[in-house]
Amino acid sequence: MKNKRSNLLIVKRSCHLNDNNNRSFIKRKKKAILRAADSIIAEGGKTLLAKILKGSKDKKVLQLGLDKNPSYGFYKGVKLDDVLQKIEWMIDYRFLEIKYFRKLPLITFTDLGWLIERDQYTDEFINEWREWIREGKQNPDMSYLKDRNREMILLLLDKVKESGDQSFIPYLELWAKVDYKKVKAEIQYTIDVLKSNEPVSHSLAEKRQDEVNEALKGVIPHDIRMKCWSCTRRFTWTIGEQKFYREKGLSYPKKCKICRGKGFGYS
Repeated sequence: MKNKRSNLLIVKRSCHLNDNNNRSFIKRKKKAILRAADSIIAEGGKTLLAKILKGSKDKKVLQLGLDKNPSYGFYKGVKLDDVLQKIEWMIDYRFLEIKYFRKLPLITFTDLGWLIERDQYTDEFINEWREWIREGKQNPDMSYLKDRNREMILLLLDKVKESGDQSFIPYLELWAKVDYKKVKAEIQYTIDVLKSNEPVSHSLAEKRQDEVNEALKGVIPHDIRMKCWSCTRRFTWTIGEQKFYREKGLSYPKKCKICRGKGFGYS
């Protein structure tokens, strides 16, 4: 009886560990797709994104330097159609969306997707700096941080402050020399915080991580109840209709099907 119980415990623990590992791997896959998308936001579509993830040697991929993306080849060996299905899933769960620019359907981040991506991209910058420190790199060209998304830059500086790592100061000083006045002021403040050696509260970092973990769940596709602007009746906007509207680059319907049928178009 003892052996049966112990075996049962081992099986339960094993399943629990596998569940945790599986959840971790799923998160990694979502982040990999978002990281690949970052290189072509509002510039490329689903097929180009799939080619980056597959590690394609396509001429356009190589010409644009997309083979340098950290997620290049993440789905190497997977069929292109299967990679496209994964991208569709990311769109369905509101990590990515399609927007039309000059009638071209291009990939963009949703608010959820951008929250996750800027968090992992800033970690990437910090890890790069740590690698430079290990290598003894003294005068890197910091202009690569100029003209970046301001929201992401402020997040990067927050993370540098939270690290308390004074070895980042030389890089911050080099960066301040090449960036704009407002960013320079934020960099100087970060340097001052690091030099002060005062303990930094990590409550904001913990809150931020909770937000990222919540965002990684995505938004499960579901029917939406809406109110018709014309007849004021309630109607259901189905998952299938939502997908159709997104693919066509249409905004959400303001009228029910009956009222829409009385006019033209999809409004």
